[in-house]
Amino acid sequence: MNVKIKNLGITKYQDTWLAMKNFISSNPDHDEIWITEHYPIYTVGLNKKGLVLPKNKDIEFLYVDRGGKITYHGPGQLIIYTMINTKKYSFNIRQLVTILEQSVVHLLKKIGVESFTKNDAPGVYINNSKIASIGLRLKNGYTYHGLSLNIDMDLSPFNSINPCGLKNISMAQISDFNEEYNLEKSAKSIVAFIKKNKKYYE
Repeated sequence: MNVKIKNLGITKYQDTWLAMKNFISSNPDHDEIWITEHYPIYTVGLNKKGLVLPKNKDIEFLYVDRGGKITYHGPGQLIIYTMINTKKYSFNIRQLVTILEQSVVHLLKKIGVESFTKNDAPGVYINNSKIASIGLRLKNGYTYHGLSLNIDMDLSPFNSINPCGLKNISMAQISDFNEEYNLEKSAKSIVAFIKKNKKYYE
């Protein structure tokens, strides 16, 4: 898999979103995975069914073009954006969702935490908590957007929404279970898993 890895540091959501769209519009000759974290923002994906707007009015709010419903991004949350040319590989969006989910399941297993996924609600769950969310978009044969994994962040803004449209669910993060796997180490584990599991792309 010809993929370039870019570590962007902390970014504004809107700037990175525009950069992703510009990248896939340029018909690039390679795929890219971007590692970042965002300044605080609520985003709403294309699925607005049953949308409840945030109670917290102090945090920016934005409608975006990824799949999924409402979520929160903030410092201490790992974001992995995957820009992949599906025309070069025989895979679909569901397979990409699966590999992103399994990259987190694999990471959690390494720190002794059992987790699971749901067919009807993409992401990764621990008991009655959600630790990772996934929202993707396919345009002109390219995927963009990706995975968010809570590492060590302020989870309280999630209390103002139904995360990913789910009611009565709490949010978990890596630091609840292991302080060694910070954002950088978690990112390395996830990217290595994606690159290693080429069966999803070939």
